Formats: sequence, C-alpha cells, structure tokens
Amino acid sequence: MYKGFTLLEALLSITIMSILLFLSVPLYQSFQVRNDLDIASNTVAQSWRRASVLSQAMDGDMTWGVHVATSTGITIFKGASFALRDTTYDESFDLPSAITPTGLSELIFTKFTGLPSSTGTLILISPANEIRNVVITSKGAIDY
Repeated sequence: MYKGFTLLEALLSITIMSILLFLSVPLYQSFQVRNDLDIASNTVAQSWRRASVLSQAMDGDMTWGVHVATSTGITIFKGASFALRDTTYDESFDLPSAITPTGLSELIFTKFTGLPSSTGTLILISPANEIRNVVITSKGAIDY
C-alpha cells in the first residue's frame, strides 16, 4: 500500500484554502476600517478631554485647544487658536491615513472652566463611507 495524497486530494485542499482566503480578506479589511474609526474617535475624545483639563488647570495661564486635520493629525495646542499657538507645547497624535475628518476641526476650551468655546460634531469618514460622529455639548460632554 502507498501512503500519501492523490492529486485530486491536493487540488481539493488547495481549492478549499483559496476559497477561505478569498472570503476572509474582505472581512479583515472591514474590521481594519472599523478599528481605524474607533481609534480615531477615541483619540479625538481623549484629546478634547485633555485640552479641557489643561484649560481648567490654567496651565501656562492660557486657553488650550484641539485641531484635527488630515494633514496634521490631531494636535493639542496652547493658545487662542491653532494659527497663533505656541508650538513648543504641541501634543500631536496621528490620524489613520484612510480616515477623513470633516466638521468641527478646531475647538478651544476656556480658562478656568474648561468649557468648549463652541459645540458641534466632528465627523470621521472611512474610504468605505463608514462614519463615526464625535459630538461635544456646551457643557463639555463628549459623545462618540
């Protein structure tokens, strides 16, 4: 008796493995996109919270803010606006390259109270058109 695999068994095994691979790649990509959106929304929310706390503590006797853009990522900055900030205090975080932010791109928090100067929604969009909204209220509550 011979021990081993026949050509038919080998081809059948390769076919089954190819089908499984073909089905798992889109599923993996979908999970990756959702993970990128979750990471981006968590990072934005944590950055808003940190800027609020720094403003409440009046660190440097200045207001603090957060700027979100595709080119620069997420930046916590010290100053009245992103354009007029003191760059030595910048804290930058990368935004996943596939995520596009729209909506509320700059948010300043007032000294002492740490309340946001404006309210609104930051919308994070993936290439597959999946969306995550990060909302801040006038009292500083963040929903995402």
